Amino acid sequence: MAIPSPLTDAERARLPEVLPDWSVVEGRDAIQRTYRFADFSTAWAFMSRGALSAEQLGHHPEWFNVYNRVEVVLTTHDCGGLSELDVALARALDTFARPLVEPAD
Repeated sequence: MAIPSPLTDAERARLPEVLPDWSVVEGRDAIQRTYRFADFSTAWAFMSRGALSAEQLGHHPEWFNVYNRVEVVLTTHDCGGLSELDVALARALDTFARPLVEPAD
């Protein structure tokens, strides 16, 4: 399996457009997002579906769950920063979460 390449400057410049709900992690070459769901069961269902997608990509998130909240950080350790794998997994997670997330206050 080939080591993924880091995102180019042009790809990085498009991140806010491609992944508008994600932000850059200060001090790391990584992106992050927090999802809020109705309850723990819904958050867990989201994580289960996300885990299956991550496994298919061979790329696994750093994530943290407390009750209805799931915090996700994505970076590609093999290339030392952001890669297309992070973008692909972020898009998949956003797709899974869309019908499940609680509306913003």
